[in-house]
Amino acid sequence: MANKIKIDIISDVVCPWCIIGYKRLTKAISKMGIEDMIELEWQPFELNPDMPVEGEDVQIYGARKYGRTPEEGIRSRANIAKLGAQAEFVFDFFDEMKIVNTQDAHILLDYAKESAKQTELKMRLFEAFFCERKDISDQQVLAQELQTVGLNVEEALATLEDDVIRERVQSQKSYWHGLGVSSVPTVVFNNSSAITGAQPIDVYKQVLTELMGKKKCILNEQLF
Repeated sequence: MANKIKIDIISDVVCPWCIIGYKRLTKAISKMGIEDMIELEWQPFELNPDMPVEGEDVQIYGARKYGRTPEEGIRSRANIAKLGAQAEFVFDFFDEMKIVNTQDAHILLDYAKESAKQTELKMRLFEAFFCERKDISDQQVLAQELQTVGLNVEEALATLEDDVIRERVQSQKSYWHGLGVSSVPTVVFNNSSAITGAQPIDVYKQVLTELMGKKKCILNEQLF
């Protein structure tokens, strides 16, 4: 692990820019052929920590949080869908779509980390919400996705009832907030530098190239 680039992605599973940014990041990593040099971990962030259990209609949400008119919301989602397609991710926005609470999803992602299935579960939750019209605040839906990625459903769901685990995940959110993270995605490299937003592939390549150069210098110093 000492010679790897540590990447922390602070994100929420109802953030479309997070999956677009991730797809671009992985494309950059693939183009550079450095998959084996990357250690990636997802960190929790809630765009809407006070979101009620029933969720909120996407159009009402857009108007309340961003001041968007219905027409602006339609254009925004169309643009996201276009960029998603370019990144090889299909968004299926629909009229009855709701933004939902993601607290439980983050706790399960924390659980999945112990089995090295965090990214796999994260992808399933993105796809379930944005591609399959599923309510990822529903524990039955979460159970299905846990089973899909091969995790112990009963054990995982039990963590949702554990106040210690819930507080630990909340502390992780507070930690990143304390460092100044206020929007997602935020991608942190080696705990020392960060970029926000779904950046172009070339931006990720530039950052990774610089980090790879630094690692080569360190390795060369160790040889002499």
